[in-house]
Amino acid sequence: MALALNRDELSQYLKEVFPQVHKDFVVEDLTEDSITMRLVVQDHHLRPGGTVSGPSMFGLADVSVYAMILARKGRQSLAVTTNSSLDFLRKPEGGADMIATCRLLKLGKTLAVGDVLLFSDGGDVPVARATMTYSLPPVGSAAAKFG
Repeated sequence: MALALNRDELSQYLKEVFPQVHKDFVVEDLTEDSITMRLVVQDHHLRPGGTVSGPSMFGLADVSVYAMILARKGRQSLAVTTNSSLDFLRKPEGGADMIATCRLLKLGKTLAVGDVLLFSDGGDVPVARATMTYSLPPVGSAAAKFG
């Protein structure tokens, strides 16, 4: 399936619909099959002990799947997370950005499922793995036209 939004269009749309956090997330790479996103780690992403917090890693995984759905479906900002699973595998580096690689396992009419691996920037082993399920607005509904 071809992309509905390219990397620049997707980045601009995320900035429009999430002005409060758009500076935290950067679309590094985008193909028809996958997206790579960066969490620009700052002090507010850290927990005691100097490691990246679980909620920050969850946010990166969630935004990555959401962004991949948008890239494939277009400007439909009302897709919502309906299920998530996050496995913490090892401690991430607190002084490094987080990198997410995401691929969609399913992109149907009403549901999308994505798989995400999270890495500390420069690391070659994942620090976490997530699976996210999104509910998609029905085609033709007001929610599908939003954005």
